Amino acid sequence: MTVLVTGGAGYIGSHTCLELIAQGYDIVVTDNFCNSLPEAVNRLKTLSGTDFPFYRADVRDADAMDGIFKNHEIECVIHFAGLKAVGESVRLPLMYYGNNIASTVQLCEAMKRARVKKFIFSSSATVYNGDNDMPYTETSRVGDCANPYGRTKYMCEQILRDVSAAEKDWSVVLLRYFNPIGAHESGQIGEEPDGIPNNLMPYIAQTAVGRREYLPVFGADYETPDGTGVRDYIHVADLARGHVAAIRYCKQYTGCDEFNLGTGRGTSVLELVSAFEQATGVKIPYRIEARRPGDLPLYYAATDKAAKVLDWRAEKTIAQACADSWRWQSRNPNGYKA
Repeated sequence: MTVLVTGGAGYIGSHTCLELIAQGYDIVVTDNFCNSLPEAVNRLKTLSGTDFPFYRADVRDADAMDGIFKNHEIECVIHFAGLKAVGESVRLPLMYYGNNIASTVQLCEAMKRARVKKFIFSSSATVYNGDNDMPYTETSRVGDCANPYGRTKYMCEQILRDVSAAEKDWSVVLLRYFNPIGAHESGQIGEEPDGIPNNLMPYIAQTAVGRREYLPVFGADYETPDGTGVRDYIHVADLARGHVAAIRYCKQYTGCDEFNLGTGRGTSVLELVSAFEQATGVKIPYRIEARRPGDLPLYYAATDKAAKVLDWRAEKTIAQACADSWRWQSRNPNGYKA
């Protein structure tokens, strides 16, 4: 089976590409490098030993996408391409609505023209309402999202539900990620955000390597055990395996279904800092700052459905994720730019 991976040079996309190749899939990759670099593609080809087709293109470019589908016998699409920072989405909502929603619509239209009907969507736990009880299950309330980023993911989910309802031969899987951390065990690929990191682990790692003076901790007065925000941190390698499980499901299923991909456990900001220090021996200076707009105090996943239906479970620990993140950052202090 040949799988088109949009946003395949990005953090989760690149790790999923490696897992797909390891599991015997052929891949075609596209990325516009708005938040990634060509070096990631070079390293993917070296690590995998595969010179897979790559296209520098924006998913919103209909001609480019039609050309990709014409050139390759694609049977399934994994759609990673999209903007993903909560804080940035609060400051720049139009950019997020214009990119995330339009790219999903354009991709569906290109797939329809090419008669490709298997679609795996990179969604997010931010689609859930903030007032749900914990843990989030796939039946928890969605839609009243805390930030524009979450609303774009929720709207894309609704678009895909409507497509699969109108055309019964579509198979759509919505994968609701919690908080990916870690890196490939080789230390050759990892998370390299453009500019100041919006996510916690790369900020910790960049502080550890000396690129940042200290880690800002946004809020220490939440109703959590230590006052800092609690999230469900999942190793990116486990997320990558989840996409392979979703492809297997697509082969035997039509309609639209959703799955949480998390560990089922919450970890606070300060607990993650402590775990990183223990795993690496590097002290992380931090400062408590004001809460960040759009952040929730606490959320973590219920993962029973993914375990039962997809036969998927997170396997790697927080300690492993910290060690892998540090291996990536310490060997690549300037990321792919080195």
